[in-house]
Amino acid sequence: MASDTKFLSIKSLIIWVVMAITSLSLILSSGVNLYSQISNYRQSLQENVLMFSKLIGQNALEPMMNDEGLVEEQNLKALVASEIIENVHIYKIIDPNTTDFFASYNKEGIAPVKAKFDQVQALNQPKMTGNVIEVIRPIRKSGKVLGYVYLRASADVLENLIAQSIMVTVSVLLICLLMCFFFTLKLQSAITAPINILVKFVQRISRQRDYSSRAELHGIKELYILGEAFNNMLQRTQEHMERQTEAESEQVKLNLSLEEKVQQRTMALKEANNELIQTLEKLHQFQRQMVQNEKMASLGDMVAGVAHEVNTPIGLGVTASTMMLDRLSDMRKAFEDKTLKASSLSKFIAEGEENLNIIYRNLNRAAELISSFKQVAVDQSSENNRVFSFAKLMDEILMSMRPKLKKVKHLINVSCADNLVVESKAGPINQIMINLIMNSIIHGFEDVDKGQIDITIESIDDNKVSIEFKDNGKGIPEHLRKRIFDPFVTTKRGQGGSGLGMHLVYNLVTQALNGSISIVSEEGQGVEFRIIFPVKKVDINKVHSASFM
Repeated sequence: MASDTKFLSIKSLIIWVVMAITSLSLILSSGVNLYSQISNYRQSLQENVLMFSKLIGQNALEPMMNDEGLVEEQNLKALVASEIIENVHIYKIIDPNTTDFFASYNKEGIAPVKAKFDQVQALNQPKMTGNVIEVIRPIRKSGKVLGYVYLRASADVLENLIAQSIMVTVSVLLICLLMCFFFTLKLQSAITAPINILVKFVQRISRQRDYSSRAELHGIKELYILGEAFNNMLQRTQEHMERQTEAESEQVKLNLSLEEKVQQRTMALKEANNELIQTLEKLHQFQRQMVQNEKMASLGDMVAGVAHEVNTPIGLGVTASTMMLDRLSDMRKAFEDKTLKASSLSKFIAEGEENLNIIYRNLNRAAELISSFKQVAVDQSSENNRVFSFAKLMDEILMSMRPKLKKVKHLINVSCADNLVVESKAGPINQIMINLIMNSIIHGFEDVDKGQIDITIESIDDNKVSIEFKDNGKGIPEHLRKRIFDPFVTTKRGQGGSGLGMHLVYNLVTQALNGSISIVSEEGQGVEFRIIFPVKKVDINKVHSASFM
């Protein structure tokens, strides 16, 4: 990328800027000076013409008064000494309305010009036309105008002077520009040469990483400051690299000693860690699944819940089995000593039945708990889609729960259109509804004799279904509502609750059904769940009723 980018060098920048400023300044000053010289030349020529016309008029005054035209003609021939005067006319006023030609002068080789009686007022001041300048001035005697002097002079001298001025100005301008260019090259060399040296030095440091080198300092203040700052940076970098090298050396020594200790301890812990690693891998897999879908629980909380929930029934079973072993040892001793009585045997049988029932109930509880854990971990999306009627599915769910529902007086109302036929996963829906109903019965209606559950199922558009689940139970406190879908969140810990029911519902909705679930609840106001998930609508007229379930 850097090779394709065009950069402006300091050398070029200095040359262009200095030359541009100098050229502009010289051109402006030369132009002003040239204009001033040309104006001065023009004014000087005009003043000379006026002076000649005045002198000629004064010399012609006496011949004109004596009417000596020939004498004036002879006097005018003296103008041959002037290089610029080409034609001179002397006009004499005969009467107020008549002006007559009195005398004239024409320079050798210059054609005569016609009389200018009619341009007396127009040529009152010198006027340049082409390469000539003309003027007509009055001849006065005691304030009275006796006649006029017409003078026509060449402006070639002016043009020559202008041409010479232009040549001199341009020559001086070019010489100044050349001198400026020469000194500019010297200036940029004085500035860029140290910079180039510093740049090459930096490039060498970058390639070789020789931080012990130092940049050469120069007489220019800014470059001196830059070089000194760069040398300070190299000094600090060198010190840092030395400290880092020392630290790495110390680290290598420490690592060697630590590696020996680690190897000794690793051999002792290797066998014990194998089983722990396998267990941690399983827990990590379970953790990744939970973090990916809800990001709610940490691995430590999950392990604590597993330990508490599994250890309690197993501990009770171990205690009961230990008691059975102790009692069996006593019975064996009494039998061998032939001191066994019928009453002792009857009591042992009764205690054995009680302990076995305790062992069975707790082992069964542990088995159910482990099954719940397995159910949470299972990928619910593995079930295939099928076509079913939502109303018939709800009927069958409630029918399967009839043994549990007979024990309570709670009322369950289901609102679902009979013609709502979809293609989706019936298994996850079944598990979701059972968990929600049992959650309301166990937790929501804990102190309620007769509660009410309202389930409303409807199609919200062509490819989605909404399930609205409400109860009028005691609701959920705010501190539990925020964590309701976390694993091991329960108010029945130690009373048979594992805290995985709502976590299982969340996983089934979000993973198996690719939907969403939300909750609205206040303590004492019941609870409302709203579940929305995509389905494929099926026309009931095109599907045989036998294919629904």
